[in-house]
Amino acid sequence: MFDVFFFQQVVNGLSQGLVYALMAIGFTLIFGVLNVVNFAHGELYMLGAFAGLLLIQAFAPPLIAVLLFVVAVGLLSGVLLERIAFRPLRRFADEASLKSKAIREATLLSSLAISIVVRELVSNLFGSNMQLIPQNYLLMTPITLGPLTFASGQFVIFGFALAMLLALQWFLFHTRSGLSVRAVASNLTGALHVGIDIQRTIVMTFMLGAALGAVSGFLVGLYTGNIFPAMGFSAGIKAFVAMVMGGLNSIPGAITCALILGLSEAIATEYIPQGWADLITYGLLLLTLLVFPRGIFGGVRERV
Repeated sequence: MFDVFFFQQVVNGLSQGLVYALMAIGFTLIFGVLNVVNFAHGELYMLGAFAGLLLIQAFAPPLIAVLLFVVAVGLLSGVLLERIAFRPLRRFADEASLKSKAIREATLLSSLAISIVVRELVSNLFGSNMQLIPQNYLLMTPITLGPLTFASGQFVIFGFALAMLLALQWFLFHTRSGLSVRAVASNLTGALHVGIDIQRTIVMTFMLGAALGAVSGFLVGLYTGNIFPAMGFSAGIKAFVAMVMGGLNSIPGAITCALILGLSEAIATEYIPQGWADLITYGLLLLTLLVFPRGIFGGVRERV
């Protein structure tokens, strides 16, 4: 017998998984080029949502204009994050400094500090309560397909995320800038010796990851109808788990594991209470680390 609720949960899970995937790619790109985790990535997700809401409240422009503005805010946020939290700790270009674990740990703490500061600033400016998205911008138009009913936001998120993932793959494999990112991710010291502009590549990577995170936060806000300063924490943790499960520096692995997490959480609600769904995520993480210590798609460079 056709289970309508189960099928709708699968669609919900795919949409949510693609949101995790967009954020996980940002984690993976930055880890690939710098070998460090950017724990401020969840705040980029939140800033994109608030930037879009502020523009809507101030000028009420068309949705496409708001999206372009959110992308611009994401790009700028990526530049500022790299300049404030990462570059000061990356002052030397010798091989020992590039591979220093002490610098990596200091950078991790620096990004975590930026995350806390940004979240508290937004909380003090706008309050910690939920901010409502104007009704005419919401992606909640019901779409009926036979016995199934979906919200337009599910299809928008699904389509946008899929388009961004395909565009990113084209960028990484068919443009000089994308090849530079892959070269730096593969061997930073080697890329430096063959003349690749390491600094430019790193900044561009931050911009890409931040833009993906910002737009994800804004679209999720349009779908759920509200945003709040701590909204990036849960999504950021799930994206980080997907990155670790995928092997830290594998984009296909991060995408695959993000979809697994989204589907698992959505389907689990049919059998267990909603509040217990997060246990599925962390259970899968523990299982992955026990069976695949380097992640499902992990290489030999770094042990999870």
